[in-house]
Amino acid sequence: MAAPLLDIDDLRVSFPAVHGRVEVVRGVSFTLGRERLAIVGESGSGKSMTGRAILRLIRPPGQVTAKTLRFDGCDLLTASSRQMRLLRGARISMVMQDPRFSLNPVMTVGAQIAEALWAHERLPRREMRARMLDMLEAVQINDPPRVADLYPHEVSGGMGQRVMIAMMLIPRPDVLIADEPTSALDVSVQAQVLDLIDTLVRDNGMGLILISHDLNLVSRYCDRVLVMHAGQVVEACDAAALRQATHPYTKGLLASIPRMRETRDALPVLDRGGWEAT
Repeated sequence: MAAPLLDIDDLRVSFPAVHGRVEVVRGVSFTLGRERLAIVGESGSGKSMTGRAILRLIRPPGQVTAKTLRFDGCDLLTASSRQMRLLRGARISMVMQDPRFSLNPVMTVGAQIAEALWAHERLPRREMRARMLDMLEAVQINDPPRVADLYPHEVSGGMGQRVMIAMMLIPRPDVLIADEPTSALDVSVQAQVLDLIDTLVRDNGMGLILISHDLNLVSRYCDRVLVMHAGQVVEACDAAALRQATHPYTKGLLASIPRMRETRDALPVLDRGGWEAT
């Protein structure tokens, strides 16, 4: 069996508060191979903080600790700033939630994608532009030369999200962390973007961490699911068996999803009292 790309044991993220430090991620542990892993839960459950901690994107006064935080043999906790800069983008990429806040408003789309490649590979200008246009085509953008010369405010939300995906994938990373990659998109564009990510991950043999609150979505696109509540993983299961989950919190999340032919007078309300990891 191949060694995992990511090996995480007892990951903790904390921030200072009036009465001492508060942990927003509490003892999260998992491994990731060349597979599709989902991390789900309500807003504030610690999903995004887990993804950011992997890339060491949490700055002081935030604090990250772990017994193990290792990527392909490299200890991410002790890696220098220079080592992390070489890893970010090149081997581990992260797609943020909203492209409007992730894209530089004064640079063209093509320049930003090329910059992501230039940061890790010094290529001739002509070859770099060819790679950039190929990547725009790979994310199903029509007329790449025209779109490459547009600024972020000139593209739609769906196109902006595709540009972000292109930017994160052009260095050909081993792991992609996608944080709510479809949260700002309408339903039809959501499906297109997720199909695109799924195809690119499969074709390139990557590992995917899909951070979401949509249980129906992750059960269709992922292999495994981690359910987080209050900073902890309360349940882990195969995506195909998500409907057979046993933890009361996961059952509550599933029960609160509206149905196409809804017959209930009211959706169930989650009782969050006293749940801990199993």
